[in-house]
Amino acid sequence: MKQPPKVARPARAASRPGVRVPAEDLAQVRAIAATASVGTTSKRKALLFSGTNATAAAEEMARELQRDLYRVDLSAVVSKYIDDSERNLERLFAEAEAKDAILLFDEADALFGKRSEVKDSHDRYANLAIDYLLRRIEQYDGLVVLASKPKLTLSMSLQRRFSVYDFPPP
Repeated sequence: MKQPPKVARPARAASRPGVRVPAEDLAQVRAIAATASVGTTSKRKALLFSGTNATAAAEEMARELQRDLYRVDLSAVVSKYIDDSERNLERLFAEAEAKDAILLFDEADALFGKRSEVKDSHDRYANLAIDYLLRRIEQYDGLVVLASKPKLTLSMSLQRRFSVYDFPPP
């Protein structure tokens, strides 16, 4: 059995023992999972979970769907070299696709909170990496969950790409 790519790890190893999803959130997760299990042919295969139970909800959804959940380590994916970032993302998505795994990008607010204004080449390359990630998410045949503690205000271009669900504190 192949190991997941180094930029991701199975969520079982990363999960927090004792964290439970409240009953009302669990019902919402089951409804999302039922919709997702019908098929991921819709344009909105990317789910944005916001709130304090967002990560736990993603883990519960993976259990409901009986799929592996890979938690993506963004620091291992993104490189100062755009080619390396693209290569890492391509490897990650290929491995997840082969295993029919759900990808979890935790702390999505760091990625999608506010696109930076291009002031220098670093900003330009950071925005290129995000653009590539968004394109790759759209091409991915499986589910992608972006988790964020604060509720994100998404731009119109992001709103059309994600189905947004809120998991407020109990």
